[in-house]
Amino acid sequence: MEWSQPETRGDYLAPRAGHSSVTVNGNWYIIGGGDNKSGACETLVLDMTKLVWSAVATVNPRDPLASEGISICSALIHGDIFLIAFGGYSGRYNNEVFVMRPKLKDSIRPKIYQSPAAAAAAASVSAAYSLSSGKQLETIKVEQTDTDGQKGMLESSLTEVRAENSMLKGKIDDTNSTHVELAKELESVQGQLIAERSRCFSLEAQIVRFQGMLEHLPAVETELKSLREQKSSFEQAVEEHDTRVQRQASGGVWQWFSGE
Repeated sequence: MEWSQPETRGDYLAPRAGHSSVTVNGNWYIIGGGDNKSGACETLVLDMTKLVWSAVATVNPRDPLASEGISICSALIHGDIFLIAFGGYSGRYNNEVFVMRPKLKDSIRPKIYQSPAAAAAAASVSAAYSLSSGKQLETIKVEQTDTDGQKGMLESSLTEVRAENSMLKGKIDDTNSTHVELAKELESVQGQLIAERSRCFSLEAQIVRFQGMLEHLPAVETELKSLREQKSSFEQAVEEHDTRVQRQASGGVWQWFSGE
């Protein structure tokens, strides 16, 4: 046994990985997946009898149906076949359930013709896929109930987070207000510090001037001592002179009285 590569026709197929697929009545449905740039937006179907590709649905690149790792299956419900998709990852994990009812006309494209080689290659392709409708539907309902419960829990958590964010925002506003007040106070203190520095510079200049004066103090003291000595000598000389004058004056009077 070996693989062969039959020729296919139809709509352009963008390369993708991480997709999911299921066969229904000779049609092969492919959803999800993507490349390094974005998710695969088209839901593709291959008519396995004609090997013709068709895009039966298109979503935006961030839609859960364009997710990688999405699951798909078919189910027979009340006599009708449905495609059921769930999960996947497209930047976030998804838990939505999507249902699609395939129609035969989705795979009919009159302008596309099959080649004999393609028909020969497709002759060996067959698939059979069936599920119990009642059991499958019940499973879907249970999963949907679980999903709703998880959604409620997430919404409750989201409400708590929003309340906490609001409280934190109030604290941040208070902190910012306190910061503004402290900045003003710091600016005032810095102004006072500048004034004190100017005053200190003035005092330092005076100290330098006084130190210069003190350096000359010994010479001044020596000169003052010399002047004091000169003054003392001068006073002593004056005193001696006064004493001699008084003696001379006193002796002259007594001589006049004695007739000498």
